Parts: sequence; C-alpha cells; structure tokens
Amino acid sequence: MGKKIFVSYKYADPDVQALSIWGSTARDYVTEFESKLDSSDDIYKGESDNDDLSLLSDDTIWEKLKDRIYDSSVTVVFISPNMRQTWKNDRDQWIPWEVSYSLKETSRKNKNGDPITSHSNAMLAVVLPDKSGSYAYYIEDKTCCNTGCRMHHTDSLFKIIRENKFNRIKNASKDTCSNNSTVWHGTCSYIEAVKWVDFISDYKYYVDKAIDRQEHIDEYSICKTI
Repeated sequence: MGKKIFVSYKYADPDVQALSIWGSTARDYVTEFESKLDSSDDIYKGESDNDDLSLLSDDTIWEKLKDRIYDSSVTVVFISPNMRQTWKNDRDQWIPWEVSYSLKETSRKNKNGDPITSHSNAMLAVVLPDKSGSYAYYIEDKTCCNTGCRMHHTDSLFKIIRENKFNRIKNASKDTCSNNSTVWHGTCSYIEAVKWVDFISDYKYYVDKAIDRQEHIDEYSICKTI
C-alpha cells in the first residue's frame, strides 16, 4: 500500500542541474519524482513560491495547508541552492510552515463528528544537484577522517529544518574527528538528508527509513515551531 506523500520545495528555484536541454527548476524534480511513484501512492505538492505570507495570520496559513498535510503521512523536503531567501524572515516563506505543520499533531473531526488526531509525519530531505551537478553546497564529502565523513552545511537551511538535524538524543553514536569536530554515526537526524541521485533510484527505501524514524520519534528532540 502506498504512502501519502507531501512534497515541500521552492517552486521556481532555477539553480539546479538541468533535466532537459531547456533547463530546469526544482518543480521539474517534483515532476520526475511523480513519474516514479507507484500508482497506489499519492503526492501532495507545495505552494507556489510567489505567495506572500507576510500579511497572513497563522490561522489563515494553516487553512491553506491543513487539508493536504493532514491527509499525508510522509513529508519530503527538496533542498535546492536557493530554497531559502535569506533576506526574508522564515515565517514569511512557505517551506518552514509546511515542515512545522508536518511535525505537529493536529486534531480534526471525521464525517461522524469524532475527533481524530494526526501524528507527526515521517520526514526526509532530498538534496538536489546544483547547475554543475554538485551537491557540495549542502553535502560535502571530507577526508579529515580515516574512514571518511560528510559535512552537512546546515547553516543554509531554515531554522526548523536545522533544529531537526543531528537531534537524536537516545541511542546516538558519535565521536570526535581529528580536527575536533563531532562525527555522528548511523541514523542521527529526524530529517535525514539524501542526495537526489540516490533517492530517485530507490525512493521507497528512503521513505521506509523515514517511517522507521517516525516509529522511534521519542529518540529525537523534535522542533515543531518556526
């Protein structure tokens, strides 16, 4: 049985690797993802990036998002080079709201009038390649450790995503690198990040891993607010 998937992304970010001779935006990667989905899967797309949130109340924003996010069980965030507009407050951009509402437990009434509370969604971040095909703007492979390691440039993320990275508080495995930085081992983030090339080759594997983290959500310190 398919999972209901909500995709949060920066619609018109053009600084991604072209999927065709005409160039691409982040939205084209959503289309590519849709084409890979099993027919039993549902996909819910994010808002257009030109909607202005600055004059909207929290309640109004929630009304715009709740039907699609409430009925989903997995949220996939597509990270792209210009996903975050640094000159804007996080609260004035769609992605942080979509992540926040994906993580909150929300009560609604069913058709019989009985209250039903949704659980926090399983979460996953997919890093899209930049125009040159590189992922190093976010995931950078390092050679400072004998076994090799990866640096995640979390400073480029929205705060709510950043706070849900490297946030495992139970059964976490980490040590110190030769350059005195912290090296985490195994599953260490509620919102794990994967390169697009790996994700699209076997998306069900990564969705299942996200669901496994959701089933052990008490092992993570979850940030749900913007």
